[in-house]
Amino acid sequence: MSNTSKAFPHWPVFDGPLTAHMTDRQLMGLEEHFQPGLNLALPLAEWQQLTQAPVSLLTRRVEDPHAALPIRLAAGRYLAETLDPRLDVLNPPMIRIEGGWIETGLDEARVDSVMDRMQGLGLDRSWIEKEVPRHTVQLQPYAIGKYPVTNLEYKAFLEDSLEPRIPTNWAFGQFPVERSNHPVYGLSAEDADAYVAWLSMRSGRAFRLPTEAQWEYAAAGPENLEFPWGERFLPEHANTAEMGIFNTTPVGMFPLGASPFGCMDMAGNVEEYVADDYAPYPGGHAISDDLVTVVGNHRIARGGSFTRFRDLARNCRRHGKYPREIYVMGFRLAETL
Repeated sequence: MSNTSKAFPHWPVFDGPLTAHMTDRQLMGLEEHFQPGLNLALPLAEWQQLTQAPVSLLTRRVEDPHAALPIRLAAGRYLAETLDPRLDVLNPPMIRIEGGWIETGLDEARVDSVMDRMQGLGLDRSWIEKEVPRHTVQLQPYAIGKYPVTNLEYKAFLEDSLEPRIPTNWAFGQFPVERSNHPVYGLSAEDADAYVAWLSMRSGRAFRLPTEAQWEYAAAGPENLEFPWGERFLPEHANTAEMGIFNTTPVGMFPLGASPFGCMDMAGNVEEYVADDYAPYPGGHAISDDLVTVVGNHRIARGGSFTRFRDLARNCRRHGKYPREIYVMGFRLAETL
């Protein structure tokens, strides 16, 4: 692996395929010795000025595309400590999508093009072939979460239900208040199912996980974009490994990465479970990649994450939880209307 830079903090080029024998650091393109992530700290004077601003201004600043990344992060960090008003456990912000006949998946003729554009990431061709073929699906009107579910929301579920489903990344099982408005991760698909069942019961609404097609359409929009924002990967639009942050960030902090419908964090931050287990698309054939070989039947996940590279940020990409810490699994709500 070489560490060829393209103006962003972390743009490694892998010399060969990614393998199960590589460490998580190697899979992230990091050396085994300590390497600091991107430093986004504000000078003390700027931090003090920011914390004197009204909360209403901070909620706008964290999602302001004209604000610098360190300012957006600092605003989100302050909101995390002061109960972010963007979050409402029983009435989460949802985006209505009208549905209709939509196309999902990837044309087989485009597999070579994807592999060429993702060259240097060590991809196995079978990972992209799981997206084949492109096909038509009818969607009824539905709503989908503006943000992935956060630590704050998940804490409310744990406290109310007394379920023993503590995220594995909560150190010693303690709530990370400084990351209250970050997406929750360190979960199984069954944990996500339990949360949506609890929220449905407590709210009286029909919450659930989105289907693959619903998730993909919410990310790609009517024009079937490759990434939520367009056809070209742009590192500053999502919290993927290319940004070099190597941690979750407050939801909504990458406003330039919003999908055509206004959904945030669909290309980065954490991977998101959907409702479907893996199965070949209609007209396709089953792919026995390393995930199928090791895990067997598994829940599909969508979207990129802070530990993974731009190939997972593609709206068509189908993946899932491999039994390693590098797979940071969260989820997003859907609602039947």
